[in-house]
Amino acid sequence: MHATREPRVSAPDDVPSDPARSADAAAEELVGALLTASRLFVAIATRSLAAVDGSLTVPQLRMLVVLDTHGPSSLVRLAERLGVNSSNALRMVERLSAADMIEKAANPNSRREVRLGLTARGRRVVREVTEARRVEIGRIVAQMPLERRADLVSALRAFTDAAGEPTAEVPGWH
Repeated sequence: MHATREPRVSAPDDVPSDPARSADAAAEELVGALLTASRLFVAIATRSLAAVDGSLTVPQLRMLVVLDTHGPSSLVRLAERLGVNSSNALRMVERLSAADMIEKAANPNSRREVRLGLTARGRRVVREVTEARRVEIGRIVAQMPLERRADLVSALRAFTDAAGEPTAEVPGWH
């Protein structure tokens, strides 16, 4: 008689057997993809900034965007939101104030505190750079397959939510 052999079940070579390693590998793949996307976003921001105001740096633009998003702020709170120390934030504030993009005003509730806010010029720069970025990112999105776009929106929302980044206001997008 012929012996009946049970089929051998094995995992394919490309599937890790340890779930923790699998999760680590997936996380590393995601980090790599985000680093690549980050490099692209920095390039887009740099080009958009140069087209609007070649004298501004990306960190200075970030300061303007934070003030635009969160409204007037103390120096200490602004530095916290930017993840820099107060002395670095103060140097940026001084440059942006001299360029008429940030205004300083006394805090009516605390005479020792100065409130920092955007000037009309600062708001205009943020709007123009954001619009230039929107246009360039829109060109890239238009090249993506339609069926992949919703997945990217969900993934990016989860990523920005995890980082506590407020949602960008995009005209005509809700």
